[in-house]
Amino acid sequence: MFEDTDFRLRLTEVTHFMKSISEDSTVEKKLIDRVYWLTRLRWIAILGVVATILTVPRFFPVSLEMEPLCWVAVFLAIHNGLFSWLMRHLQGRQMYRAIKALANLQIFLDLTCLALLIHFSGGVENPFYFYFIFHIIIAGILLSRRETVILATYAAIIFSAIIFGEQRGFLHHYSLLGTFAVPLHESPAYVLGVFFVFVSTLYITAYLTTSISNRLHERERSLTKANELLAEKDRIKSEYVLRVSHDLKEDLAAIHTCVDPVQKGLTGSLNEEQMNLLSRARERSKQLIVYIDALLEITKLKLTEKMEMSSFSVADLIHEISESISSMAQHEKRAFEVQMDPGVPSMKGVRVYIQEALLNILKNSLKYTPEGGRIILRVQSDRSWLRIKVTDTGMGIPADDLPQIFTEFYRAKNAKTLLKKGTGLGLSIAKKIVEMHHGKIGIESQLGQGTCVSLEIPLAS
Repeated sequence: MFEDTDFRLRLTEVTHFMKSISEDSTVEKKLIDRVYWLTRLRWIAILGVVATILTVPRFFPVSLEMEPLCWVAVFLAIHNGLFSWLMRHLQGRQMYRAIKALANLQIFLDLTCLALLIHFSGGVENPFYFYFIFHIIIAGILLSRRETVILATYAAIIFSAIIFGEQRGFLHHYSLLGTFAVPLHESPAYVLGVFFVFVSTLYITAYLTTSISNRLHERERSLTKANELLAEKDRIKSEYVLRVSHDLKEDLAAIHTCVDPVQKGLTGSLNEEQMNLLSRARERSKQLIVYIDALLEITKLKLTEKMEMSSFSVADLIHEISESISSMAQHEKRAFEVQMDPGVPSMKGVRVYIQEALLNILKNSLKYTPEGGRIILRVQSDRSWLRIKVTDTGMGIPADDLPQIFTEFYRAKNAKTLLKKGTGLGLSIAKKIVEMHHGKIGIESQLGQGTCVSLEIPLAS
């Protein structure tokens, strides 16, 4: 007993550990995606810098130091190309360990390049110094609050070094000639005012961005956990339904076994009323078994996490289905036709599931198509997809029922009026099977004219 308890405790610890690894991997994957986004965004920024350098002097009365500005743009392009190359070649945990350092380094170099661009194009006279704010916002989205504050401090230091260095004469001032009558970089009051507004804006931006980002991350984590709990509850419910359905089916099968010999007169002769009651009991129990079989099937599909897929001939499957449905259609006085393109290739999937999905759809068409009606099974394919359409001339589905037609246990109003009995699970099972094969299913219908169910399934699921 104690050994069993210890084993369960260790199993719980391992489960929590695996969940934490999964959560960490998700966080790291998101960071990788965002750093990719930053790298792509930087190419746009580089184009903007080059366009500004080339066009501003033509349309505005300013003079720019072209050579140093062009060198900064070249350095930006080189380091962004290097980061892009590193991102493509780092793999697995190696990437996970390096990605945060890469993000910090990229923003650090971006701030340095921006500071150089500002210095060589007017310093405090250049209104583009507020572009530092964008980098702090990006840092707040990608990195922790501590890392964002460090980068904001670095931005404040290098910007302060430029404006105070130019004001005190330690750094050469590259003036935007013709822009200002009075050189603003020489005014201590103006420089101090810009410094105070700029630095306070940097830290306020860092605080607000990281606060919003942290709240969004917490909300996302709580939603993820809630979804996991709901999925676990749904799994437990499905397992319970599976067990109960299985037990019910066994009991109903036992009832059938008891009723059969009585109905056949092996236990003694029966009068007409007794035979009628037994026939009704047997028919009802048979309907219950059909319903439970469908319920068992949809529950098993829900609990299936991994399918063993193999390659099979689509043409052979369609011929097999055609034989089964043709005899049913002939018996019920409906016309059934198969239109299949020549050379339909094999596909990878679970053959028995695909067969069941098609049979469910075709049996629905047979059920709700009147005598003399027509059902067509159309099979086409291209290089990647198998496309199947089941078209009938049945009674159709009301427009307001179409959005819920694939919902479990749902039956259209006119279907319930025509046939009281039905599980409402046939199309649900078909939809689940198609989605498990990474395919799509759709339906079009016009009341009184017929229905068309379309399936698209990748040949290599």
